[in-house]
Amino acid sequence: MTEAARAQAHDSIIEQSWSRCRDYGLTHQSPPCFDPPPASELSALLESRQTLVQTTHQEVLPYYGTILANSNCLIMLTDEQGRVLQSWGDQRFIEPRQAAGFVAGASWLERYTGTNAIGTALSCGQAVHIQHDEHFLKANRFMTGSASPIFDEQRRMIAVLDVSSDSYLPPAHTLGMVKMMSQSVENRLILKLFAEQYHLLSFNTSLNNLDSPWAGLVVFDEQGHVVSANRRADNLLGQPLTYCAIEQLFDVPLQQLLNQPDDQPFSLRSSGQFRFHARVRRPTRPAPVRPRDFRPPVTTNSEQEPHLHALNLGDARVDKAIRQAERLLEKDIPILVQGETGAGKEVFVKALHRSSSRASQAFIAVNCAAIPAELVESELFGYEKGAFTGASHKGHVGLIRKAHKGTLFLDEIGDMPLRVQARLLRVLQERCVQPLGSSELHPVDVRLISATNRPLRQDIDNGQFRADLYYRISGLNLELPPLRERTDKAALFQKLWEQHREPRQWAGLSREVLELFQRHPWPGNLRQLSSVLRVALAMADDQPIRAEHLPDDFFTDLPSAAPQPSLPAADSDDLASQYLACGGNISYLARHLGLSRNTLYKRLREQGVRT
Repeated sequence: MTEAARAQAHDSIIEQSWSRCRDYGLTHQSPPCFDPPPASELSALLESRQTLVQTTHQEVLPYYGTILANSNCLIMLTDEQGRVLQSWGDQRFIEPRQAAGFVAGASWLERYTGTNAIGTALSCGQAVHIQHDEHFLKANRFMTGSASPIFDEQRRMIAVLDVSSDSYLPPAHTLGMVKMMSQSVENRLILKLFAEQYHLLSFNTSLNNLDSPWAGLVVFDEQGHVVSANRRADNLLGQPLTYCAIEQLFDVPLQQLLNQPDDQPFSLRSSGQFRFHARVRRPTRPAPVRPRDFRPPVTTNSEQEPHLHALNLGDARVDKAIRQAERLLEKDIPILVQGETGAGKEVFVKALHRSSSRASQAFIAVNCAAIPAELVESELFGYEKGAFTGASHKGHVGLIRKAHKGTLFLDEIGDMPLRVQARLLRVLQERCVQPLGSSELHPVDVRLISATNRPLRQDIDNGQFRADLYYRISGLNLELPPLRERTDKAALFQKLWEQHREPRQWAGLSREVLELFQRHPWPGNLRQLSSVLRVALAMADDQPIRAEHLPDDFFTDLPSAAPQPSLPAADSDDLASQYLACGGNISYLARHLGLSRNTLYKRLREQGVRT
């Protein structure tokens, strides 16, 4: 990339970050809010990131001691939520009023502290350098900073490493240094995880750089499956290396690689005909042979669910719901979450569960609208063997008893049949479950959270919902706003894009698409947004998501433009005038010309009308 292209890309990152800050409701005069977590949560956070902190400490100190010690700078490590985990170096440059931002637990997310190296690196997923006046908040302009994300063995962003100072730091030098340190941390994490049981292939263009952080690193097993690889390996080979065979990457038989003398350099040619120097290290205790569909260990869905704190992206109504829910985390008070279909009620409830002391216990979600009415009782309360025709000969424990000691989530509770409502009320009052066909009572200890998209008070008036059950489940009523009303839409677009993209997809959303997303009413809420983004990412591949990558039905819901003027003849080659005449309404123009939107976009770009 040329210097001019780098400068342009950097300016675009700053521009997009400032735009996000305005969407968060920040101004240049806003004070930073570092939003530290409670002491108990901070202690748990630091304990859970202990390996990451220790690994970073081992990699940071050599650089600091030899290069950065005399530069009046501070190195900080944060987690994927921008919360400070550890720091090294000189803190004398920090202004006293900003000291709270440099202690463990302080958050540097953009929505709290504006454009800054850590928060902006998290938002754009790449290394950035932020100069004094590029900070959105004036309060932060006393410093400059360079930050680089750290990814784990599955290419998930798990941390950010930052170098900050109050003096001028040359961007190229400091950014290169923080990239080097973050790559060193990633490599060491991979080695710690896999070195004992798997073969390690390091390769580079130079024989002298096989031990540097910039060497490609590939982990593979006895059958030649690639278990993991660092990002440098992707760059050297020009392709992502996840879940492929080592023989697909290099022009060498697997057995020859396995028989290479341990730790001895040799020449290697990639399947793309690039020449490298390489070295293989054998495992000390090889992993057992796996079937051919071997995959590296992945976290379970429950481990990937966010905590409550992570759902706060800047919307005041969501923030209020989170703060109220946090106060009831350990209280025996039922919660009723209300909101439109697809507004994120289940995600919110799962985050509530994961943030509580019941996180290690069962989370049982019941969609009351999805279970056939005649089966709701048996599914919820269980049954004894032979209780009714068709019953399992083993009986069924029931979903309520499965939630014992954990959380019971009754989704769409407004659709529960009236007769079942009466039995549920009895369970909630007596804290005991009586299975169908049994006289035995089973004590249960559950945290009850319900959700609905229905107006339950109206249902009470209409005789469709029991008033006594309503008051039993609605100790605290929380309402999640629909996507169209949220003030943190820009942050949501970024977050869901980050969740759904592949590791190699860094290009992001074009300004054109962001504007369309802001205008869209999103009748399907977050569920619809997720669906649109998945389709767009599949269509865009590694290109920025543009309008032609969006599904057709996305445009159906867009607000209608003003009545369109008459357009030139459909066979006219003057697309520019037609485009202007219809006010830039691509769907309208495509219908007028009898073209697909994708073809129209292509022709407009060929004629220089759109970029």
